[in-house]
Amino acid sequence: MRRLRSLGVVLAAMAALLALPTAHAPAARAADVPLSQGRTATASAEENAATAAGNAVDGDLGTRWSSAFSDDQWLRVDLGATANVTRVVLDWEAAYGKDYKVQISADGSNWTDLATVTGGDGGTDTLDVSGQGRYVRMQGVHRATQWGYSLWEFQVYGTTTGTPPVQGGGDLGPNVIVVDPSTPNLQAKFDSVFAQQESAQFGTGRYQFLLKPGTYNGINAQIGFYTSISGLGLNPDDTQINGDVTVDAGWFNGNATQNFWRSAENLAITPSSGTDRWAVAQAAPFRRIHVKGGLNLAPNGYGWASGGYIADSKIDGTVGPYSQQQWYTRDSSVGGWTNGVWNMTFSGVQGAPAGNFDSGPYTTLDTTPASREKPFLYLDGGAYKVFVPAKRTNARGVSWPANAGTSLPLDRFYVVKPGATAATINQALAQGLNLLFTPGVYHLDRTIDVTRADTVVLGLGLATLVPDNGVDALHVADVDGVRLAGFLIDAGPVNSDTLLRIGTPGSTADHSADPTSMQDVFVRIGGAGPGLATNSVVVNSNNVIIDHTWLWRADHGSGVGWTTNRADYGLRVNGNDVLATGLFVEHFNKYDVYWNGERGRTIFFQNEKAYDAPNAAAVTHDGVVGYAAYKVADTVGTHEAWGLGSYCNYTADPTIVQSNGFQVPTGPGIRMHDLLVISLGGMGQYAHVVNTTGSPTSGTSTTPSKVTSFP
Repeated sequence: MRRLRSLGVVLAAMAALLALPTAHAPAARAADVPLSQGRTATASAEENAATAAGNAVDGDLGTRWSSAFSDDQWLRVDLGATANVTRVVLDWEAAYGKDYKVQISADGSNWTDLATVTGGDGGTDTLDVSGQGRYVRMQGVHRATQWGYSLWEFQVYGTTTGTPPVQGGGDLGPNVIVVDPSTPNLQAKFDSVFAQQESAQFGTGRYQFLLKPGTYNGINAQIGFYTSISGLGLNPDDTQINGDVTVDAGWFNGNATQNFWRSAENLAITPSSGTDRWAVAQAAPFRRIHVKGGLNLAPNGYGWASGGYIADSKIDGTVGPYSQQQWYTRDSSVGGWTNGVWNMTFSGVQGAPAGNFDSGPYTTLDTTPASREKPFLYLDGGAYKVFVPAKRTNARGVSWPANAGTSLPLDRFYVVKPGATAATINQALAQGLNLLFTPGVYHLDRTIDVTRADTVVLGLGLATLVPDNGVDALHVADVDGVRLAGFLIDAGPVNSDTLLRIGTPGSTADHSADPTSMQDVFVRIGGAGPGLATNSVVVNSNNVIIDHTWLWRADHGSGVGWTTNRADYGLRVNGNDVLATGLFVEHFNKYDVYWNGERGRTIFFQNEKAYDAPNAAAVTHDGVVGYAAYKVADTVGTHEAWGLGSYCNYTADPTIVQSNGFQVPTGPGIRMHDLLVISLGGMGQYAHVVNTTGSPTSGTSTTPSKVTSFP
């Protein structure tokens, strides 16, 4: 529609048009052609066909774009490729923007401010800026006139990166084994990978089995190191195994305490003997599984075991942990639970045993206050997609089959394969792609930067990120809803400050409606070789959900020693309202967990202090012997935790007496439930459980000292 004006306004406008050659004197143009010229332009609105968006990027000063007569209008240009933008020139017509922003985007959806103009006076605005992206727009905030926004020209200057866009989708790479029930020699495929991976604790092999929906008969999938098995249905019952998915400890003489780094997900299992065996230690999640029978969490012969984690799973029969020292189960259903050693914690589990921490190992919460299941790959017909589950509040029982969440097609992911560089990974993120790391080991010469809200970073087959030359591995901006899941960060030999950082220092935004989550994200310092990092994980953002992590400063393997694989802190939490469910942190030189944010909550914590502390003096600070496994800063007013255990095994100096396992303030907002400390065979002792409360550990008896409620 044409502008409607009074007669006086119309006459004035006609006079202005007659005087246009002298009244509108465009600024002198730079010799270089703007990147925007001739590119595709779109707008929130166009006044009429004669003032289309493309007129503002055609290089013709006699044509213009004009918008509808309202605020919050925009003009956008697609530069056709990622560019480093250095200057933007806006040549306004009489209807100009008084207040506006110039913004840049990698994907046309998520925008970053390049410049903000307030109190503009029209004419020509030349703005020196700095940013990288493919799309640039003028975002109008307030008009200067009763008409809309109108530009003779919108010019964007800079240089293209010279790098073609990263393509999303594609095949899943050489280490993903996709099978269906008719796959020839299927058992041999499982057996071949297991033979390679059974004892390859610090090897470089990484494998993912993906099972298409259907029924698999007579299969025993033995799962070794860095091997994952997952169904490709939208629900676990879409992929039926009449057989077993097995973890045992024959490679380690029946000792399951080192059965790390493997996983099973999104399957239904009808065990051949009626009971499936999943004898694991840390970093071995059992997610979204329907066991049509019982589940045995101990190795054959009931040797030592130190696990473990179950989530979003239904076990029709009884779960028997037997020799398992500790276990956490979340948002699941069990037909029964028998036995337990020290610390068995449940939240949101139908059929869980009643809490009995005074006399036994059980801590039971009826619901989980907030949870969101891990993203997973599935087949929609013949197309791969990633399902991203929605957040649940006060959850109890499994999330399926009534799945709530969103599906993302694979072409919205950069499928990262061995040999990919950090530069390409960051370019893909800048374009707005998510990341799907296929199984492999990825050396990084720069930090991976996740800056877009709701980005998914998903690993298959324990994909492993190794930061080189002291860089940090991964930074996440203080944005909503990033999902980090299913990968391992392995520290390099040059010290990194922080291997994984979520949120920038000083982050203040509220993300309660759409929190960032890290799930099955593991960190290792040493073991595969010397590794150094001051901090493993630092959480600065508010409302983050930490759901099952194992942060491990190695106590065995290659490159292990008090200074050889030094790492001061496991987890540092600075954000408020952070929730940890299934927190395993071990062996750090100082505090394993240091919680500085308000209103933090932890459900289940497992810890061992550093075995290799050379003497009491090496861990004495502020007049206290030993760094607490779990420290809540003195300034914190509100914090709550359930089901926490810390063990000492001071093999380098068994005479060390650690002051306490837990150190917290004593204000009315601090509530700690069901804590224990244990001396493993008398190799060092604890004087107290929490602060100066709780009995000392008792010699060589390996008997827990407990506090059921503090203060």
